[in-house]
Amino acid sequence: MSLFGKKNEGGVLDVIRCDEPTYLVWKWRPGDGAATRKENAIRWGSSLRVKDGEVAVFVYKQESGAVQDFIEGPFDDTLRTANFPVLSNILGMAYAGDSPFQAEVYFINLAGNIKIDFRVPYFDVFDPRALDFPVRMAAGGSLRMNITDYRAFIRLHRLVNFEISAFADLVRDAVVRRVKQVVANAPAEHGLPVLQLERKLAEVNDLITPQLSQVFQEQFGVNLHSFDLSSIEPNKDSEEYRQLRAVTADLETAMRQKQNEINMRNLEATQAINAENMSETLRIQREQAERLAALQTQQQYLGAHQINQQTAVLTAAAENLGSMGQVDLGGSSQGGGDGGLNPAGMMMGMALGGAMGGQMANMMGTMGQQMNPANMPPPPPQALYHVSVNGQNSGPFNMAQLQQLAAAGQLHAGVHVWKAGMSQWELLANVAELAPLLQQFTPPPPPPPAP
Repeated sequence: MSLFGKKNEGGVLDVIRCDEPTYLVWKWRPGDGAATRKENAIRWGSSLRVKDGEVAVFVYKQESGAVQDFIEGPFDDTLRTANFPVLSNILGMAYAGDSPFQAEVYFINLAGNIKIDFRVPYFDVFDPRALDFPVRMAAGGSLRMNITDYRAFIRLHRLVNFEISAFADLVRDAVVRRVKQVVANAPAEHGLPVLQLERKLAEVNDLITPQLSQVFQEQFGVNLHSFDLSSIEPNKDSEEYRQLRAVTADLETAMRQKQNEINMRNLEATQAINAENMSETLRIQREQAERLAALQTQQQYLGAHQINQQTAVLTAAAENLGSMGQVDLGGSSQGGGDGGLNPAGMMMGMALGGAMGGQMANMMGTMGQQMNPANMPPPPPQALYHVSVNGQNSGPFNMAQLQQLAAAGQLHAGVHVWKAGMSQWELLANVAELAPLLQQFTPPPPPPPAP
């Protein structure tokens, strides 16, 4: 630092500034920086230079305690009473500008931060599972801190004969105590195995940081900018370390075997439950299938029995159908009693045959639906014809019934027929759907007469 005046009893004219590249708190001394009995004698008119991000603190010792003037950067001016309101009140106007004044000058860095390395020597850490085997642990790392509230910092430290090296030692001691406390309690409080602590640096670092941050704020008035726990090192050569490894390995093996046994029991129990559930499900399904098969068999037997009974009745009725054409309705004497075709009897036979045929068809359709209702489609619509013989109407008859009448000789080309959709009665021979009935049952020509 350059000197503007000669050092004398009345003080010196100096340039008061800080040129340190890295610092947190730095104490200014006049001249060559050597401590002298009158190093705090500062004369009015000396130059003061405070960079941006710095604050210069002038500390005055009084009987009631220390008081301060604060000059925040950027500032570059000479010392005058107008710049130092606290000092002016202390000295009074009678001394202004003439007599030197006593003050300690400190520069506080508000823009940067300072790094402090720390090392925690070996200490004992206990695993709660094996308290007889303490393991020696060491730790190390670094931190960075800065000052964000310089007034709070000064209230804690007063900056009277303040030495940054002593302050750094206080910080380092606090860090060592907190790291030892957290690492020693981590196995019991946070379930971190002792032998795995060296691989759990991130977890332990996160446990330490918030606690240190609070300590720095409350005890030192500084901000913990960053904390880095770089190593946790067990003493692997110690007998306690080897014994703990053996004990924890045995415990781990026993725990794994026990867990495997529990898993196997759970698996066997689950399989037994699943097998029982499957067996019960299959039993229920089998019983349901047996009941369904028995029910279907009963329905089939019942349907077959009903068909047999009704078939027997209808067969007996069909056997009498051919003779219905000879039924004497009281008109045989008028016809000469020659045993020819009786139209009234024919019509009655056709009607009875049609009724029985319809009953059989309905019976077969109903039984078919009962025996297999899911697979049987509904019966197709059938053409039903009315038949008129000699002015007498009968029917309706389906195709099967008409075939029976044709086979019995009851139908011929001159018979009139009608069904729904026809505009009028037509000769049977003119209806394309019925004409094959005449061809199918027309008798062959008679043999030639004998010579």
